Amino acid sequence: MIHLNGPTHPTPTDQTGPRWTVGEVSALTGVSVRTLHHYDQIGLLRPAGRSDGNYRLYTPDDLRRLRRVLTWRALGLPLSQVADILDAPPEQERGALHAQATRLRADLRRTQHTLRQVQARLDALNGRAEESSMNNEDIKAAFDGFDPAPYETEVQERWGDTDAYRQSAARTARYTQADWQRIRAEMDAITADYVALMDAGVPPTDARASAVAARHRAYISGAYYDASLTMMRGLAQMWVADDRFRRTIDRARPGLADYQGRAVTAWADAQERPA
Repeated sequence: MIHLNGPTHPTPTDQTGPRWTVGEVSALTGVSVRTLHHYDQIGLLRPAGRSDGNYRLYTPDDLRRLRRVLTWRALGLPLSQVADILDAPPEQERGALHAQATRLRADLRRTQHTLRQVQARLDALNGRAEESSMNNEDIKAAFDGFDPAPYETEVQERWGDTDAYRQSAARTARYTQADWQRIRAEMDAITADYVALMDAGVPPTDARASAVAARHRAYISGAYYDASLTMMRGLAQMWVADDRFRRTIDRARPGLADYQGRAVTAWADAQERPA
């Protein structure tokens, strides 16, 4: 077994501290030798030294950097962005980590909520619990954030004669409590990603914000109606211009309505540019 206080057999080194060969690092971390070579070649993780036989030798600092690389890779960042974060000032990485922690906690809450719903349904199917009819509190919890009643008259006046309105009305009429919970969880995930980008200081015109905006459009098209680029631009303007929508959206994070509106607008504009 390889321990962090040194290699398992004598390795040629200077006298400043322990060193590990690429094979030992691979055995210690589970990262393949091929991947370690690739990290070296692209400058992401270059070992501090070489042995007399020109073998790569990794220091404790190299292993700490590798751990940071693996953390960011586990969070889904491409290698190019990992390199930028690792070489940035500590304050920038700290802010990015706080944003990721916020997103992960939100994901954990949604997963725990979904697990409870699944377990409750399993218990009911297995005869260990009785499903009761929904009371007012159940309905409020299931539809929180999705109740269209306060805006229904205005919606009908604005869009009642449109295909989008008819499509949305037909879809939502069939939704069950479980459907609304799933839809809410999807929107919560998108909101959390917008907030994480805001907290990390990512501009709404950045490619990462555009990726979330694309998911936002896909979410609307999947849950309600086929959202064209024109419709998405209209929604982006409404989120900011209509105080009711702005206040609702900004509950998650002050300024979120403006941020996601600008992100969606930038994404929509990019779709119409020549490739």
